[in-house]
Amino acid sequence: MSQPRPYRDVRRAPLRFRPVKAFRHFQKLIADKEDTEQVFHISDCLPGRKFEALRCEFCSSDAGRDLMAREHYLPDLLDDHDKLLAMPTASVAHAYVAFMRREGLSSDGLVQESLKAKRPRYDDQVQWFGDRLRDTHDLIHVLTGYGRDALGEQCALGFSNGQYHGLTDGFLAWAAGFELNRRVRANAPVFAAIREAQLMGRKAEKLFAQNITALLAEPLDGARARMGIHEPVHYARAHRAYRARGFDPYNFAGGSALA
Repeated sequence: MSQPRPYRDVRRAPLRFRPVKAFRHFQKLIADKEDTEQVFHISDCLPGRKFEALRCEFCSSDAGRDLMAREHYLPDLLDDHDKLLAMPTASVAHAYVAFMRREGLSSDGLVQESLKAKRPRYDDQVQWFGDRLRDTHDLIHVLTGYGRDALGEQCALGFSNGQYHGLTDGFLAWAAGFELNRRVRANAPVFAAIREAQLMGRKAEKLFAQNITALLAEPLDGARARMGIHEPVHYARAHRAYRARGFDPYNFAGGSALA
């Protein structure tokens, strides 16, 4: 199968490593965790060699080229809830729709957040791969069981970092984990939970390499077992620690454990 687009558009400027600027965007994200646009700015400031090598290897593989042809744009699939709900009841698709509706999310909503960063877009494989990582983020929550609480988001990012060595995900997971541990005094195993997620992501089958259409139709428990995703232990321990101190891990606002 021929490659549908060049690996890198010649107009695409190389990214520079700018950790100070990344930290400034992180401070804005800490101030407003719903300001997802900042994540994409941070990503532009933290390019990584391991990530680049993995992206190049995958995009040049037969499996990568096949997925480029089959799954050109995932939001059209992921936001078609009627189609997803036509899949078996215990499937990944049903769990995904339930998660997205419960959280008030949409795949297109994340696309719109990424566009706020006003980064140039090119019809190349670099763009396709980056979009694929963006569009499968919420599937990580569904497959791993990490919620959208403060620690759950950092664990999901830790899992992503283990999957493809993205510096942005690693930076966000550990920096925000440190901030959470500093602000909420509950003796919760925050760093153990993030590390567990990171190791699980490293050992599990790569989500970006999955046929997402086929994955959605699989039984959720079967997909987890096949991919090597297990129930997180330290994340559950952290939630128990928070609740033992009288805190809702999904809403720390106003809690007496805040330093």
